[in-house]
Amino acid sequence: IFIFLLFSGLIGRSWAMVFAAGGFKVKLYDIAQQQLTSALENICKQMKEMEKSGFLKGSSSAEQQFALISVCTDLKAAVEGATFIQECTPENLELKKKIFGQLDLIVDDNVILSSSTSCLLPSKLFTGLKHVKQCIVSHPVNPPYFVPLVEIVPHPETDPSTTERTYALMKKIGQSPVKLNKEIEGFVLNRLQYAVISEAWRLVSEGVISPTDLDLVMSDGLGMRYAFIGPLETMHLNAEGVASYCERYSEGMRLVLNTFGPVPEFSGEIVQKVNQAMSEKIPVVPKVLDARRKWRDECLSGLAKLKTQMKSN
Repeated sequence: IFIFLLFSGLIGRSWAMVFAAGGFKVKLYDIAQQQLTSALENICKQMKEMEKSGFLKGSSSAEQQFALISVCTDLKAAVEGATFIQECTPENLELKKKIFGQLDLIVDDNVILSSSTSCLLPSKLFTGLKHVKQCIVSHPVNPPYFVPLVEIVPHPETDPSTTERTYALMKKIGQSPVKLNKEIEGFVLNRLQYAVISEAWRLVSEGVISPTDLDLVMSDGLGMRYAFIGPLETMHLNAEGVASYCERYSEGMRLVLNTFGPVPEFSGEIVQKVNQAMSEKIPVVPKVLDARRKWRDECLSGLAKLKTQMKSN
């Protein structure tokens, strides 16, 4: 069984590492050989670094995992024998539709066609394809190697077996899949994220709190709790069950929620204010941003390790 990954950008590389860690043969496809060469170099380097620091996923060595990854610039040759195809092109509807249109002509009736899109609806991506029953969105969280959640979003015509097979595969490679019963703008993760961003933006723009303190409320407050349990379980535990929580707090919640303002524009002076605060903390210089991202990924690795230990206790 092998997995075929379309395009070798950041998400494609991360997916390749996740699938290889799960023991699957992976073929990376891109139109540019140079892209593939640098992707392989990058993957090899990352795997070795993670093996050294003890953060490598899977039970085999970096060398064994890397040996499972090959590259290809010929689309037809690339898809041959694939059981699962994960598309990782830029977030552009026309480009993605073109790619799925090409794949539709060359795949058989068993392969799953999956997209990494974070916001394009399956009905916009797959409608009209003759293999639409085999099409699905598997939206990872960036970076998928360290954050296991995958949102599985079916097209209205997706066959239930496609959803089940995708879910089982994601489980097998150590990700945490969730199934959406129907498509919705932004799926679930981004809807929750945008709700938080929206209120954060309003609180800063109204002068209630500084941008850096706002982030601290999440990282050293809510975020710590949410790393292990979600908002609904939080309600359940913060009272004698959800019914009790609603009885106690629903009036207060409605009172606060009714004071929420309109959706912000995310433009003008407030952009400058937030940007300045963030840039003072982390200057917008590639080297500094990359170092901070590396630090973030190491934190996420440590957290993932801790969560695995907590689950097995």
